[in-house]
Amino acid sequence: MFQFFKRVKTVVSSELNSMLDKAEDPVKMLDHFMRDMAEDIREAETAVAKQIANEKMLKRKYDDAEALVQKRQQQAEQAIEAGNEDLARRALEDKKDHEANAVSLKESWERTKSDADALREKLDEMKKEYQQMQLKKDSLKARAESAKARTKMNRSLSSIDNNQSKRGFERMEEKVLRFEAEADTSEDISQASKTLDDEFKDLEKSSVDSELEELKKKLGK
Repeated sequence: MFQFFKRVKTVVSSELNSMLDKAEDPVKMLDHFMRDMAEDIREAETAVAKQIANEKMLKRKYDDAEALVQKRQQQAEQAIEAGNEDLARRALEDKKDHEANAVSLKESWERTKSDADALREKLDEMKKEYQQMQLKKDSLKARAESAKARTKMNRSLSSIDNNQSKRGFERMEEKVLRFEAEADTSEDISQASKTLDDEFKDLEKSSVDSELEELKKKLGK
């Protein structure tokens, strides 16, 4: 993991987990790592582009030197055919100089091309690794959010079991039950304190009520 990324290449799996454990927000830390990796890729792309440009420039110079070698060869042959040996000699001497230059340019071009190919290969591997880490980051973020939600829910449930509101509610419930018991008791006491005359008055009232109901039925009311 992080094989090609200079900013985080020393962070092995255990160290990453340790950093995430200490971080206030693991999601932000993961985003930070991904930004660093993306920056490394951009820098690698710039380096590869420069190397490719150098390779193309050297290839063009090598092709030009080879073209001059062929040109001087043809000119030397043309001079010989024209009977101008001195001109042919000078053309061959210049050809020799361009051949030496072409050999040097070819070596530089091949070396630069090899380096460019290696950089391109590493860049491709960096991009693949970045994509893998992106998927892993998304998974870790989802797990972190899930863990946060569970922790919050558990704390809420714990507070419900232990908070003052619940205990206060229970106290009010006990008071209501006590009020109801007191009301029942006072009613029993009131009933017990009735005199004999009070009971006869209730009986007479009940008889009048019954007679009134009979009268209403008779009149169709």
